[in-house]
Amino acid sequence: MKNIPDQIQDAKEKMPNLTPTPPGLKAQSSAHDLKARLEWGEPALTILDVRERTAYNKGHIMGAMPFSKEDLVERAKSSLEPSRDIYVYGGSDAETAEAANMLREAGFTNVAEITGGLEAWRAIAGSTEGIEDAKDPAPDEAYNVVSNLKHHADTQSNDV
Repeated sequence: MKNIPDQIQDAKEKMPNLTPTPPGLKAQSSAHDLKARLEWGEPALTILDVRERTAYNKGHIMGAMPFSKEDLVERAKSSLEPSRDIYVYGGSDAETAEAANMLREAGFTNVAEITGGLEAWRAIAGSTEGIEDAKDPAPDEAYNVVSNLKHHADTQSNDV
């Protein structure tokens, strides 16, 4: 006869998982994938913006750190763990892929390319910050969690 803790574990394994979980890291991730992880509250990730500094200053994904491609690997090695989940985006999908490959070749094992970059992020009403974003205050609905979650669910099936 099994002991009580084993019986409880067996019962848990037989039950369906009713708790939704965020998507895992994929080599090519959509803006939706990143947003779902952030909304889930997973802090164990880093977002890198590899565009020119002036573009970053105008606007970027909230919380993204500017890492120029010229010193990307050096800065990443000195400040990030090789197993850290890293989401990277650039001015184009080609620039994003190049930066992601640089990180992978340097030994970073969990690197995701945000396809569509900042434009895809904005298209799903992802939070941004920067000089241009500060000029236009967020609309009132930007602070309505219910409508934001509905918008996210409605647009998740769209190709952005």
